[in-house]
Parts: sequence; structure tokens; C-alpha cells
Amino acid sequence: MDKKNNTIAIMRPRNYLAKSREMAQSMGYEVFEAPMIELTDMKDDMFDTFTEHVLSGKSDYVIFTSANGIDYTLDKVDDRNEFANALNRTKVITIGPNTKKRLEELDIGVLGIPGVYSSEGLVEYLCPDVKGKIVDTARSAYGSILLIEGLEKCGASVLETQVYTLMRPEGDKQRELIKRAATGDITIFAFTSSMMVRNFFSLAEEMGKTDDIKEVMKKSIVAAIGTPTANTIREYGVETTIKPCKYTFDEMLKTIKDEYFD
Repeated sequence: MDKKNNTIAIMRPRNYLAKSREMAQSMGYEVFEAPMIELTDMKDDMFDTFTEHVLSGKSDYVIFTSANGIDYTLDKVDDRNEFANALNRTKVITIGPNTKKRLEELDIGVLGIPGVYSSEGLVEYLCPDVKGKIVDTARSAYGSILLIEGLEKCGASVLETQVYTLMRPEGDKQRELIKRAATGDITIFAFTSSMMVRNFFSLAEEMGKTDDIKEVMKKSIVAAIGTPTANTIREYGVETTIKPCKYTFDEMLKTIKDEYFD
């Protein structure tokens, strides 16, 4: 990779930072890290119904859209082993390989993953088989409504429980990120969710740096995982220049490297 103009802003949650930094540095990126999303546990009114569905065998399909969703779910159940065994008696679907890997680490089998790692991909993957079925999902409070609406249009009865929520971290690192972005020190912006985009621009607005950052972004690499994230970036008047075919951070880094530095 050309060492010139390759400073990437990694804004993923704190528990992903070390692995993300190591991955980026191994590919030759200069890294500035500042989480723009913080994950917080929550338990909504539907959680007990969700667990009852799984434990009783009422669920035809159970969908997990992130490894975090799995961990926050298991942290709240009374008996993790009993719940894992119940999941193994149903059809578990994940949004992508990282989520599948986390389930397999817990000895929970996965029926399949969609070809496209997104809510739309899940709907397309499951639609032929879910008419009249009960589909349960545990995910974040900011999960895309396209998953629920899409499965219901396919004839499924869908129950959603929200097991964690997302917040904007506050601190010196976040403010330094905005300052460096506004002066052009950051040349690659890696956005992995719509919430990350909104938190980034919200802080930029509070600091009076929005216009400066938008001008910098016009001359920078702006990468987004998934169409919803790219659409959110567009809402702020910025166009995405990289959208990897596979919706993983690793694939994002490889795509940027292939298209701009090799």
C-alpha cells in the first residue's frame, strides 16, 4: 500500500477496536481510532416471550443479526446451556459469517446465512420458507425495520426483542477525531452502520465542523458497509466512494486497498 494519504478513521465499538486496528495495520493503513458507538445492555417487554418461544419449541426460526445480539441474549437467560440446547432444536439463521462463527464457538448450530449480509438479504433468503411460520429475532434497538416488515410481507409471524442499544460515546478521542477530520488529517472514513454516521455528524455539528468535514470528505475515501449506511451518509450531503460486496470490515479494508492503493 502507498503510505501517502492512507490514514483511516476506525469508529467501531470499543470491543472491536483492537482486532480492527490490527487488521488495518497489517494491510498497511495508518490508523486513528475513536469509537462513535457504545453498546449498552437492555431488556425489553418482549424478551421473556422470546425465550419462552425458544425454550418451548414454538419458534420455527431464530435470527441473530450480530455476535453482540447473541452475547447480550445469553447474558440475560436463566440457564445458558438449556437455552443453547433449545436453539439447537430450532432453525437458527445469522446475518453473516462473523455471527455464525460466534454461535459455533458456543456449540450452537446454524442452518444458514444469506448470500448478502443485510436485512434485505435475510428477507430474500427466508421468504420462500416462512409463510405461516413463527420467526423470532434478538437484536439491537436500532435494527433495520426492513427485516421485520419484509418477513411479515412473506407471511411470517415475527417477534422481535431488543437486547442491547447503541449510544454515542463522549470523550477527548471523539473530539480529536472531528478536529483531525476537519483539517484533512483523516483521508479514509470507514462507516459500518447508520448509527455511527449519525453520531459522527452529530458531534461534528456540535463542534461547528460539519461544513469543513464535508469539504474534506469530497476529496477523501468514504466507505460504507451496506446500502442503509450509504444512504445515511448521503443524507448529510456526502457520497460513498466504497461499498464492499461482502458486508464485513475485513472486506471493506481489502476493497479500499485494491481500488486505491494497489
